[in-house]
Amino acid sequence: MKGILTKKITLVLILGLAVLLLTACGQPAAAPVEPAPPTAPTQACPEPAPCPELPETVAAPFEELWKNSPHADKEAEAFRHWDEEDPMEVPVACATCHSSGGFLDFVGADGTEMFVVDANASVDTVIECQTCHNDATMALSSVKFPSGAELTDLGSEALCMTCHQGRASKVQVDAAVTDAGVEDDDVSADLGFINIHYFAAAVSRYGTEVKGGYEYDGMTYDTLFEHVPGVQTCQDCHNPHSLELELATCATCHEANTVEDLRAIREPSSFMDYDGDGDVAEGVYYELEGLKEMVFTAIQSYATDVVKMPIVYDSAAYPYFFNDTNADGEVSEGEAAFPNAYKSWTPRLVKAAYNFQTVSKDPGGYAHGGKYLVQLLHDSIADLNSVMPNQVDLSTAVRDDAGHFASNTTAWRYWDTSGSVPASCAKCHTATGLPQFIKEGVNISNAPTSGLWCESCHNTAEWPAVYALETVTFPSGAKLGFEEKPSANLCLNCHQGRESTVSVNRVIGTNGPDVVVEGLSFRNIHYFAAGATLFGTDAKGVYEYAGKEYAGQFAHVTGFTTCVDCHDVHNLNVKTETCQGCHQTPDPETIRIKLVEDYDGDGDATEGLYGEIETLAEKLYAALLEKSVESGTPIVYESHTHPYFFIDTNANGVADPEEATRANAYVTWTPRLLRAAYNYQYVLKDPGAYAHNPTYILQVLFDSIQDVGGDMSGLVRP
Repeated sequence: MKGILTKKITLVLILGLAVLLLTACGQPAAAPVEPAPPTAPTQACPEPAPCPELPETVAAPFEELWKNSPHADKEAEAFRHWDEEDPMEVPVACATCHSSGGFLDFVGADGTEMFVVDANASVDTVIECQTCHNDATMALSSVKFPSGAELTDLGSEALCMTCHQGRASKVQVDAAVTDAGVEDDDVSADLGFINIHYFAAAVSRYGTEVKGGYEYDGMTYDTLFEHVPGVQTCQDCHNPHSLELELATCATCHEANTVEDLRAIREPSSFMDYDGDGDVAEGVYYELEGLKEMVFTAIQSYATDVVKMPIVYDSAAYPYFFNDTNADGEVSEGEAAFPNAYKSWTPRLVKAAYNFQTVSKDPGGYAHGGKYLVQLLHDSIADLNSVMPNQVDLSTAVRDDAGHFASNTTAWRYWDTSGSVPASCAKCHTATGLPQFIKEGVNISNAPTSGLWCESCHNTAEWPAVYALETVTFPSGAKLGFEEKPSANLCLNCHQGRESTVSVNRVIGTNGPDVVVEGLSFRNIHYFAAGATLFGTDAKGVYEYAGKEYAGQFAHVTGFTTCVDCHDVHNLNVKTETCQGCHQTPDPETIRIKLVEDYDGDGDATEGLYGEIETLAEKLYAALLEKSVESGTPIVYESHTHPYFFIDTNANGVADPEEATRANAYVTWTPRLLRAAYNYQYVLKDPGAYAHNPTYILQVLFDSIQDVGGDMSGLVRP
């Protein structure tokens, strides 16, 4: 039995081995097995270094600067004003600038609609890090002002101007007056003081662009105050965290180590006596202070003499203006209280008080845009003066700057709507045009600017040297200049006119003198062509009649032959004290030298040359009018309206408002009329012609009157 079992087991093993062999025959040979790599030795971990001891909180960058700033003063009235309210919240109307949550809501950082505050805000926040440092705020690039004006494509200054723009403008003042429905000097119970709010720096800086001040109808105002490249925005001048002035930046150009030093700054572009106190060396800050005193004097005089209700002001007590109950002109005890608020407002008084507060509540206004504020204050005084028996004296106070810096004038503002000064005008009507012309020999269009800059005349590569030019090309093609003083040739680039004898002859062509030429239009010399006058026939700026001889360059006397010898290079005023050395008169218009005839035939051979030229110009105009009547179409002149000469539709010899329009421009020109009209305009547009080259101008006027057939009785040609 045992043998049988053994055999069976052996048979099973043999059969199993056979199956394995048969199966293996149907498969490929197995790949050789790679030997296992040797095991890498295990490295011991280094002893762990102890973790550094960190403070419980990490200070944010600039935190200490911010902590000491007004933005972080959690006890300030700006953040605690609503503590006694129920509920104790900052209302929607104030939340944007008086709470962190309100500002974040306004810019849409909380996911809500941008430029809208949806709810009251907590009183327990200030202007914190996250208020300014978030994606929505960092992308902010536009600011809309209370006037409705909107500034776009701004940089980081948009953040500051969102709050530092005030809460009112000319628009709100005019609306209040309209709603009251009363005349200028009528008291209305529906009128109250309108407060611009505080620190409206953007209003001072952007001027008439945002109309934050009350701008009087018919007046023009300064626009954006352009400082210098790199120092233009809020953050360029103020530390964005501490809000303090970056005095080191100021000190690169000014002697400024303290805020008081800044108040003493006076630039060549502001050498006018704005407050009329005789001091043009004091800083613009003090000019504004002087004007504020004058405005307040006018406000008090008006309230007393016109309204018959005396007024006082307290800058620290709302609503600021109160009844002067004892009429002593001062804020006495108990007067600066809300129940005693001034309520006898007239439209005229509201406007002046608004401007007074606007200037008062921007303590840095003198630097932000002092000239705009000067104009607001001037106009407030003038408006109150118009109805006051005791006027504030403005006779020595100056409102506007010299022409090169009077950025409120047409010479600088004409292209604001288009946003670009064309190439043909850019050389003289932008700050950047003249340097461009000197460098390139041509101009392209330039952006409008607020008058000239220092860099317009001073070569930055050789600072502070003025660009020196050997000659300047005049419209006639003549290349002229002052050999002994090349820097004075800079003036000639712009003060040369835009036309000449050559260009007038070109448009007249070969037409007969008294033939009406279709398409012929008036040729305008432009303004202040003093350089062309001074060089006389060498420049041929006036129309010189064929066959006549004319005076050349007026040399005057040694040392006084160029523009800069006789004019202050910054305020442009005539150096009258220099004239007095020889002429014994402070008034150049009374000067008469060498020319001894009675040129205008009025019997006075001792009057100044100014008077001789003035009378001859009047006679030329009379001759023009008479000649135009003979031609069949009466002409009339309006010096302030382009194109200056119009059809005198009612033949009354006066440019009536409805006549002085482009649609009524004079178009029936003959060559004879055009030549005389050109010379008449030339003389009027160079008001200093009597000094620049009197002989030349007298000759031109004489010849023009003669050619147009005027009365020559008693006239003498030098």
